[in-house]
Amino acid sequence: MTDRKKILVVEDDHFMNESLCIFLGNAGYDTLGVFDGTSALREFENYKPDLIMLDVMIPEPNGIEVCETIRETSGVPIFMLTALTEKEDELRGLYAGADDYITKPYDTDKILARIKARFRTVAVPEGVTELRIGPLVIDVAGHEVRRDGERISLTPLEFSLLQTLAEMPKQVFSREMLLEKVWGYQYKADTRLVNVHVQRLRSKIEDDPEDPKIVVTERGVGYKAGTTS
Repeated sequence: MTDRKKILVVEDDHFMNESLCIFLGNAGYDTLGVFDGTSALREFENYKPDLIMLDVMIPEPNGIEVCETIRETSGVPIFMLTALTEKEDELRGLYAGADDYITKPYDTDKILARIKARFRTVAVPEGVTELRIGPLVIDVAGHEVRRDGERISLTPLEFSLLQTLAEMPKQVFSREMLLEKVWGYQYKADTRLVNVHVQRLRSKIEDDPEDPKIVVTERGVGYKAGTTS
């Protein structure tokens, strides 16, 4: 029997929190709801969730601060929950390390699609155990990236983004293509997700993120793997 994935719901509106937990429970996930940042950090350690749904405007520490703290030690998928008017908070959440954001009121079909996409692994051709992109070595089976023998810590989403580019080094991927292949979105979504995560990835793998050689921008089109070794 496959273990059910665990989702930590951090939302200070008690009705909304309970509704999300019931909805996700009916969809086959184990859930735990908490209402403030202190409880979120405590249950992150105790509950060990596979995914966190994190409201921006929770009692201190707020959602942005909680996300930053968790990202210091973990790559667990994090979805920020924001109101439609909180556009700046959406970007702040992404820069803090969130995988995605979900706006209120929620579209339940999209929530499930996004959760399933985050638990999906990127398929690679049979027999491929290692990929290279510039000076990086990607251990597909071990889900690790190394440079000169040193491991680079990436979130699962960052790893999938890098792996996707490395698999097809001559392919230029539009932002829409990456949203479909990496995020698993089959519908129109915010391409800022791609831009922010490329920036975060570059900050970890490039010698000079302002002059990237590993993940290269094709102006007006999208991104591709660099060839510098």
